[in-house]
Amino acid sequence: MTTLTEHSSVPGGSTAAAAAAALNKTYGSGDTTVHALRNVDVTFEAGTFTAIMGPSGSGKSTLMHCLAGLDTADSGRIWIGGTEITALKDAELTRLRRDSVGFVFQSFNLVPTLTAEQNITLPVALANGKVDRPWLAEITDTLGLTGRLSHRPHELSGGQQQRVAVARALLTRPHVVFGDEPTGNLDSKSGAEVLSLLRRSTREMGQSIIMVTHDPVAASYADRVVLMNDGELVGELAQPTPESVLAALTKLGA
Repeated sequence: MTTLTEHSSVPGGSTAAAAAAALNKTYGSGDTTVHALRNVDVTFEAGTFTAIMGPSGSGKSTLMHCLAGLDTADSGRIWIGGTEITALKDAELTRLRRDSVGFVFQSFNLVPTLTAEQNITLPVALANGKVDRPWLAEITDTLGLTGRLSHRPHELSGGQQQRVAVARALLTRPHVVFGDEPTGNLDSKSGAEVLSLLRRSTREMGQSIIMVTHDPVAASYADRVVLMNDGELVGELAQPTPESVLAALTKLGA
């Protein structure tokens, strides 16, 4: 496994939760070639909540999938924590995703036959690991799930199901949690609750979160918004508001 060394330095140094350098990704060939990522350089600082935004086809989902090791770039380098994942073999990458990366998707991806607690602890069980019970209790208490742990998904509201997914992502104390439109299937009230919890996990638990979203209101919960267009990074916003995000997206034609 390639780790942080003098010859494999992470942009942003040891404070980076994830980073990419000179990242390129294309789909198709000839007249149908799509440049999903064009020489992308970006750093996501540890302990921060970042939203990635841009018009449809801007490359935001491709960037997240490459950063998370779910897709491979054509060229460039990617780090999670101090580990360069573009240098890992498949088995090493699988281990790193299991141990160092959390995921929260638009679909909750819960196992319907398992209780909320069993869904939360499932990744640890699959890895034959030991659940950190005090940490589990702290997470579920923070997320308001303590009284729902014996319930199965069909007995939970959409917002509660997504809280279970968030708890599952946080349980292994990953270097970074990736959220792919995590509130896309929720009503506005439940979505606001989940986004508030994600923000709290950054501010109170030191968790690093990278979220792709098309929603300016959702993005306003982040500390920073990274803007993409045509596969390139074209700007960013610090301390975003719904209004500032919407104005930036309007300039991009989103």
